[in-house]
Amino acid sequence: MRIIKSYLIIGFLALVTSSYAQKVFTEKDIRIIPKPTQTLIKTGVFEFNKDTKFVTGNDFQKDAANALASKFAIAAGWKPETTTKAPASNFVQFKTDPNLKNEAYILDVNPNSIVISAKGNTGFLYGLESIRQLLPEGIESQYAVTSAKWQIPSLTINDEPRFKWRGLMLDLSRHFFDKNYILATIDRLAMHKMNVLHLHLVDDQGWRIEIKKYPKLTEVGAWRVDQENLSWNARLAVSADQKGTYGGFFTQDELREIVKYAATKGIEVIPEIEMPAHVSSAIASYPELACFDQKIGVPSGGVWPLTDIYCAGKETTFEFLQNVIDEVITIFPSKYIHIGGDEATKTNWAKCPHCQKRIKDEHLKSVDELQSYFVKRMEKYINSKGKKVIGWDEILEGGLAPDATVMSWRGTKGGIEAADQGHDVIMTPETPCYFNFYQGPQNEEPLAFDAYNPLNEVYKFDPVVPTMTPQEAGHVLGGQANLWAEHISGPKDSEYMIFPRLAALSETLWSPKEKRNWNDFTTRLFSMFKRYDYQGLNYAKSAYLVTASSTADLANKQVKVELKNEFPNPDIRYVLGDKNIDHHAVKYTSPIEFKETTVLKASLFQDEKPVGKTFTDTIIFHKAVAHKVKYLTPFNQSYKGDANTMVNTIRGSKNFHDGQWQAWLVNDMELVIDFEKQESIEQVIVGTLESQGAGVNFPIEVKVLVSNDGIKYKQVGKITRPYAVNAVPELKDFKINFQKQNARFVKVIAGNLKKSPKGESSWLFVDEILVN
Repeated sequence: MRIIKSYLIIGFLALVTSSYAQKVFTEKDIRIIPKPTQTLIKTGVFEFNKDTKFVTGNDFQKDAANALASKFAIAAGWKPETTTKAPASNFVQFKTDPNLKNEAYILDVNPNSIVISAKGNTGFLYGLESIRQLLPEGIESQYAVTSAKWQIPSLTINDEPRFKWRGLMLDLSRHFFDKNYILATIDRLAMHKMNVLHLHLVDDQGWRIEIKKYPKLTEVGAWRVDQENLSWNARLAVSADQKGTYGGFFTQDELREIVKYAATKGIEVIPEIEMPAHVSSAIASYPELACFDQKIGVPSGGVWPLTDIYCAGKETTFEFLQNVIDEVITIFPSKYIHIGGDEATKTNWAKCPHCQKRIKDEHLKSVDELQSYFVKRMEKYINSKGKKVIGWDEILEGGLAPDATVMSWRGTKGGIEAADQGHDVIMTPETPCYFNFYQGPQNEEPLAFDAYNPLNEVYKFDPVVPTMTPQEAGHVLGGQANLWAEHISGPKDSEYMIFPRLAALSETLWSPKEKRNWNDFTTRLFSMFKRYDYQGLNYAKSAYLVTASSTADLANKQVKVELKNEFPNPDIRYVLGDKNIDHHAVKYTSPIEFKETTVLKASLFQDEKPVGKTFTDTIIFHKAVAHKVKYLTPFNQSYKGDANTMVNTIRGSKNFHDGQWQAWLVNDMELVIDFEKQESIEQVIVGTLESQGAGVNFPIEVKVLVSNDGIKYKQVGKITRPYAVNAVPELKDFKINFQKQNARFVKVIAGNLKKSPKGESSWLFVDEILVN
């Protein structure tokens, strides 16, 4: 009897142990990004262990398998071996299927084995990437993970990309990234099943590729005068005599190493060699490339308009560019060469005798047609080398080169026009594909370009415009993200701007349109966040942030604050006053009303805990709220807020387009607040913004005057401050304290800087005048 009981106990324990060992997977456990085309979940699991084998048929498959096996070596403490012959069970096998499309794969997982079927290398890579995302997030760990069970569900995934071009552009001119960061970026692109890395190697602020025939391109053009302490557009012009020390470049051997490594990850590296504009770095190196042989320095920051461009009339210009292209194509085996072609200001061409002779000799009608001649001539040469040309959508101006592909960045109009003409198109409109734009509230984010592309807008992107005909849509190769680097100071900044927006873009470019669902994507994104955490990736958590919008009811002297978040049906909770955000916080359901000065704190909650940064705002009711304001110097109509902007309690943000600012260009601000009866006052606060890159500067002085009749005023307070360099946007309250006064009228004068050190007209921005 005891023996029978023992067997029953052992059997029960085995059953319990088995139930713990084999998790039952459901659809919500499949958190692959980008979402596969088809997924069928079956019964059972496959468990990786030290005896698991990878069965490979060639060196590429072996290397790809070893990349995943090496992750097990770190996270699990053992490394699966590779072999050429399949054992009876417990193996992952690569199977070539010539009937599949180039990047397609089928992943068939059973309890005894995994088979990845693909036509070629990239399909096998993507199958392995899907296995990687089916595994626990700990597979990404850089240390041992003892608690994980390395199981994935039995299933069949039948997957292929919707678009053939799924890219990311890195701007290496405005900020030079070293080889190691480029290689790390390639790994991250592969993880998201992206297949193009577009390297912006040439621009005004730096030439980043070694050209052996023209050594000055890197001796001179790769280095600029270090003004990194100034805002990008506030940096001063430099002369040809000033030596640059900030920059860098890639040798041809380094670039070949990058290209070779990218190929092992299924990624094509596309070089961009700008022409005819964005080439100050080349002209600084070789002045004879310009129309008037002008000697210039490599710009340290923003340049506008772009008048220092290649001369289209000199034969030596084309000889130079052809020699450059000859060396470029020995480095990059890519199908395409990107030649830029954007933002050329052709005023020098209109005056240049060489260019005018070219226009006459070639029977051209305008400088726009001269640009078209330039692009077509270079395209013909590049085509003769077996390559195709890509250009930004400006290459449409004056007529498009016969075989050119258009990269449409100024919206989608250029792409539509090019597709209508029968040209291939890559869609990368500024909104939402420019990852140098802010992705969260500017007050909470690192410095970026003054525009907004949040995660959810990236996810909405579709390269095919609804108005396109099926024939036009057939010319859309896909899309890409662009990270321009004016405000990037290193790899961590770059990572922050790219991720997780690249995850959203990867799904828009890979997954079938009907499979895309924002709610579903956000649930899978949290798993990706954990993977980023294990990898030490500095991804943005901006999507967690709570944002607020306020409306003022000045008749009743109250303010309503609405809270929101990017995620669907967010669990936002808040507290008032000095309380902490914890499990006692109130769930937000409708706009919150305020009638007195109050501190508001709010956060997104997950699993009953606050996540992300806590939103904090102080709504201040002061004595000037809702009183009449008379403007003695009119504010600029471009930033006019409303009649009550200065006294509505609602503060502006670093986004000076938020509607809460009034602004003066060159002029001083001078206004009068009428209390309609005497009030006892002793302090005036002037809320201001400085964003030197945008030409916005703090006031150089603030004066407060009071009166009881509105005619005779006496000055009660004044502060002055010298101009100071400020590389980042900043909000600042200027406080003027004075002896307590009884007054009906308060006049406030804020002195405008007038002219910046760069010689440009200065803006003065004010959001609120607080009187206490």
